[in-house]
Amino acid sequence: MPEKRAPTPFPISRRFDVETPEHVSLDFELAGLGSRAAAAIYDAVVLVVLLLLLQLSVVLLNAFPRVTVGWALAVYILVTFATVWGYFVLFEALGGGRTPGKRRIGIRVVMDTGHPITFAAAAARNLVRLVDMQPGVTYGVGIPFVLFHPQHKRLGDLVAGTIVVRDRPGEIRLPSPAATVKRLEPAATAMAAGHLELSDDEFRLVQQVVERLDTLAEPVRRRLVDELERRLGPRFPNRVPDPAIFLTELYRDESAKRRGVAAARRGEGPARRGSVADRFVVLREAGWEAFRQRASAIEEGGIRNTSGRELVAFAGAYREVAADLARARTYGVDPRVLEYLTRVVSTGHNALYGVRGVRRLRPRQFLLQSLPASVWEARRYVLAAFLVFVIPGLIGFFVVRLDPAAAESLLPDQMIARAATGGDQARAGIGYAEMPSPFLPMMASGIIANNVQVAIAAFAFGISAGIGTVLILSLNGLSIGATLGLFTNYGLAGWLLTFVAGHGVLELTAIFFAGGAGLAIARAVVAPGDLARRDALVVNGRLALRLVGAAAVLLLVAGAIEGFLSASPAPAALKVGVSAASAGVVGLLFLLGRKVALRTES
Repeated sequence: MPEKRAPTPFPISRRFDVETPEHVSLDFELAGLGSRAAAAIYDAVVLVVLLLLLQLSVVLLNAFPRVTVGWALAVYILVTFATVWGYFVLFEALGGGRTPGKRRIGIRVVMDTGHPITFAAAAARNLVRLVDMQPGVTYGVGIPFVLFHPQHKRLGDLVAGTIVVRDRPGEIRLPSPAATVKRLEPAATAMAAGHLELSDDEFRLVQQVVERLDTLAEPVRRRLVDELERRLGPRFPNRVPDPAIFLTELYRDESAKRRGVAAARRGEGPARRGSVADRFVVLREAGWEAFRQRASAIEEGGIRNTSGRELVAFAGAYREVAADLARARTYGVDPRVLEYLTRVVSTGHNALYGVRGVRRLRPRQFLLQSLPASVWEARRYVLAAFLVFVIPGLIGFFVVRLDPAAAESLLPDQMIARAATGGDQARAGIGYAEMPSPFLPMMASGIIANNVQVAIAAFAFGISAGIGTVLILSLNGLSIGATLGLFTNYGLAGWLLTFVAGHGVLELTAIFFAGGAGLAIARAVVAPGDLARRDALVVNGRLALRLVGAAAVLLLVAGAIEGFLSASPAPAALKVGVSAASAGVVGLLFLLGRKVALRTES
């Protein structure tokens, strides 16, 4: 009967090849929909538990008489928002691409270059999750992409340049000895078991001497026989006393074993190359396993716990094991051994190239260099977002001014009622949205959370070829323009603008930044230019993410101003002064960006 071939590992799974800097091809097994869905459900349960604990903490805080309800709710709103949006980002960025759910299921996120995921990539893939989850939280967009994309990528992975792979570093093991021995050819089996007594070079030397014993002169014959007997004899304590007879019998026994090898080589299948391949595995497997354990320890404990000397030694061991993988493919070793060795090299690769980790944020460099440079680089996208927002805003303003009844179709009833009663409030000296001071912290945190979420949506929906981003910008512009037209009809434009003045400049600029980020993503989808679309998405995605970071900074400041200043009874002159200062900050941002860009070009 023909020999049954060992099955290829994971025969129905999809694979992804990555070439390392050492020019070794790593073969990753991609995580499918089932494992990713299981991890997502696990993470959802963990996230719900965290949110319930936050709610409980607010209840407990309210039990302390010195803690005001406004501040407790303000903290709760911000921490809840940070938990919902930061859970996946922080765990993937700081946990080697593993959330608790991914760690439990045995999958991880890596860059599609094979490197560990960066903080920027973790942020990008999880902000675009907002689109993948649609409609609602059904993942009706993301699931088809995971099912049908060649690398099981959802939209977030396309923008971030990431893949999700199977990862069970603690369970990487060589195939069982029985499985390995089953395919060994007789010579390799005998050597692994200690049955072959001579190496190939030793056998050839014994063969030459024994076959020429009758033709050699006696002095030469005795010298060669005695020398071989001294070299090989200690291995055979029960040998016959006569050295010539000992060598003759040794040659006869080894010849019989090697004739069995020749017979196996005339057969079919992998046994033809088993002698070299399996001997290679036997000699190297102990070193591979030691390296695997060290790499797993570095991945789990972090590179900071490794001394410089240990790191240099580990890097050398990694290069050696990576070279072994290339040799193993050349020798044609058992596919299951190749699978093991590939995963060992992958673990070492992640540990070694994860040394960079998450770069420490330098606030000064970020605020004075990185952020302005990104804004200047993306100025055309920001200008386009400004126009997409302002043109519908002007249309909304003039439509309501010319036809006051149109406000009922464009604005919610609550806004119309507020305009109708605003005259009485203005005459009483009460500002628009003015609130008692205990509730100002809660209002500020709520505004910050809402505005940042709008900015995230404007960025994320750029992946829809910009349709979602344009809708968000134009509808917000139309609503704000119609609102201003409504209050102008009631003679309350100044009353409304006094409220908007303090925070409006920063808030609107942040919206334009976020909209520009979405349009940068849309440009990569619609017109990638000289780059492949997948590469353009990653490149523009990095620029877009930096714009979102700039928008988030502005929205944090704007939200604080809106909650604590705009909604307070502070003098109008102070609010207008803050508005002028905000405009100056925005102008300075562009000037700094231009300066950084010119310095970089020179």
